[in-house]
Amino acid sequence: MPQDSRDTPELASTSPPPPSEPMEVRTEKVIRWIERKIGGRVTHIDPQARWRPVWFAEVEVDGEKLELCVRGDRLDCRHGFPLEHEMHLQEGLYAAGIRVAKVYGWCNDPRAYIMDRVRGVEHFHQTDDAERDAVMHDYMEILAEIHRLEIQPFVDAGILRAERPEDSGRLGMKIYEDAYRAVKKRPDPFLEFCLAWLKRNPLDGPIRETVIVWDSGQLMHENGRVTAAIDLEIGHIGDPMMDLAGFRMRTSVLGFGDFNALYDHYEGHGGQPIDRKAIQYYHFCFTLSNQLAFHDALASPPPGSDYMTNMQWCAETNIYAMEALAEILGIDLDEVPMLEAKISTGAVAHAHLIDWLRNFEAEDDFTQHQFRIFFRLARHLARTDEIGDAVDQANLDELEELLGTRPATWQEGDAALEQFVLEDDGRHDEALLRLFHRRTSRYLMLCGPKGSAIARHNPIPDFKV
Repeated sequence: MPQDSRDTPELASTSPPPPSEPMEVRTEKVIRWIERKIGGRVTHIDPQARWRPVWFAEVEVDGEKLELCVRGDRLDCRHGFPLEHEMHLQEGLYAAGIRVAKVYGWCNDPRAYIMDRVRGVEHFHQTDDAERDAVMHDYMEILAEIHRLEIQPFVDAGILRAERPEDSGRLGMKIYEDAYRAVKKRPDPFLEFCLAWLKRNPLDGPIRETVIVWDSGQLMHENGRVTAAIDLEIGHIGDPMMDLAGFRMRTSVLGFGDFNALYDHYEGHGGQPIDRKAIQYYHFCFTLSNQLAFHDALASPPPGSDYMTNMQWCAETNIYAMEALAEILGIDLDEVPMLEAKISTGAVAHAHLIDWLRNFEAEDDFTQHQFRIFFRLARHLARTDEIGDAVDQANLDELEELLGTRPATWQEGDAALEQFVLEDDGRHDEALLRLFHRRTSRYLMLCGPKGSAIARHNPIPDFKV
């Protein structure tokens, strides 16, 4: 079918506005687009209950059923990689024979692209160790295959590439940082400290330049084999060691197995020579991706934003960042003690609201997920009522020791700490690392009740060079 002008991707801004239309309206538009583009009749469609617009559709075409996935634009993530860039990368990988979903085309309204729905599961909850290892070995072979591809067809398709090959490992972080600075709403001393450290300590080593997925470890599997690599939204042309670093964080939840064995398998099946120092460095870089992408959404959440998912992701990965930098610098970090909770006059009302939201039952999964979002937000507000003042006071106490003067409020404290970081030029790296480790740990404590999964830190296995 010839390309319709209405299917031509429009250039996305750095900060696309959140959709103002109800989900029902957007779903009807998706149905009309599918039936016009694919042909046939949409017999069933479900919006996925999650933090971004995704639809799963069944289409009857010439008496056969076609299962599709419609991947929409994020509501509140500002990472700098347009959705259409993701689509073109996926098209290029599919054309090269890589196991990714086939793309059918682009929809301008709502901004989305349509692909095959992939079989399998994305986790290892019901998978034994032997099958998991088989899946992950298969995935490492896919990464090695991607890293062997010629880059010119991807360059010709507009896939992002550094101006100089020696900057291949810096491009992704530059895109993230540029997007963050374009929408920065308030002081963020943690990010400024980390970004300044990276600028003062660039990675040296051989020049490597391949197609990468970067946010690696995202896959669907079935019967011990990867059915497809998925979620390619920040892939580009970069350093392949970035792919070997990206999925270190995800193993804390999914459990990918022995990374030494995975790296050996990758290298033994045509992958690039393993550079552990580079992997360690890129791991630290990638731990910053959530805070860079969601700074704006946490400072000023747009309608539809899943505040608690964004907060928990940032809280956990910011701790990972401090652990990663401590690993690089050879510093042992102390455990951060839990703060004592108080019982305020609002405690009863908070508990009543939380219980009501916990037991609410909606008629469909999408609405139920919205109430799950409200439930988690209510628990965060209750926890802030319990320990929020103690967190603020502990942070201000430490700032007084560092700065020699005590800021009056947490807002003044963040501004003063950011200014200190920008002027420090590395003189207090260890002290600041320890301070930010304590601050990020307390931030995670605010996510939910003591002992709850959302407020629990899941350490990443050690990675020694």
